[in-house]
Amino acid sequence: MRILVVEDEPGIARFLKQGLEEESYAVDIAENGRTGLDCALSGEYDLILLDWMLPGISGVEICRQLRTKDSHTPVIFLTAKDTTDEVVFGLQAGANDYVKKPFHFEEILERIRVQLRSVSSNHSKLSAGKIEMDVDAHKVFSNGDEINLTQKEFALLEYLMRNKGKVCRRTRIIESIWNHQFDYNTGVIDVYINALRKKLDLASEDIIKTVRGVGYMIDQEI
Repeated sequence: MRILVVEDEPGIARFLKQGLEEESYAVDIAENGRTGLDCALSGEYDLILLDWMLPGISGVEICRQLRTKDSHTPVIFLTAKDTTDEVVFGLQAGANDYVKKPFHFEEILERIRVQLRSVSSNHSKLSAGKIEMDVDAHKVFSNGDEINLTQKEFALLEYLMRNKGKVCRRTRIIESIWNHQFDYNTGVIDVYINALRKKLDLASEDIIKTVRGVGYMIDQEI
């Protein structure tokens, strides 16, 4: 899952980026309203953490413009404003949730999970052949045996399983699980795919299939 953080306070931005990346999210930072608006309108993010007060364009205006483009990307406001009128004003602009500064990271994390679960509907349990995944419980099973995966391995497997039947291009995998700054020419995806196949006791092309020169996929029929 890929998250955009629009925040002009460097300390808060770094704190959120580090914490969210440790939870296997890919995170991009926008430090002002104009850049934040351009990124938000790109349609490349699964969720946006949006500061209310920003240089250039306010978070409220970014949210409004996003909704006028029929974007349904979840938006969570981060702000020191906390009166009832201000909360209502932000929600009326199109925000999905609202967190008052200063905040605890665990609260932010749980609110993100709630919004992403809502978007994903009831698809918290995924399966492909002998592989079963419980996203909410963060558990993976192969033939009924629980398999321990790293955060990135789990995120990669979840991405492939959520896109079952589709070819997942290497650049899109990088953008969704790592970020824009990651080296697109690296063979790191192959390393992680091989690790997944080994841990899940899969034959080379058993469930996670290689699409030569393009990427990987899990067949819809599996």
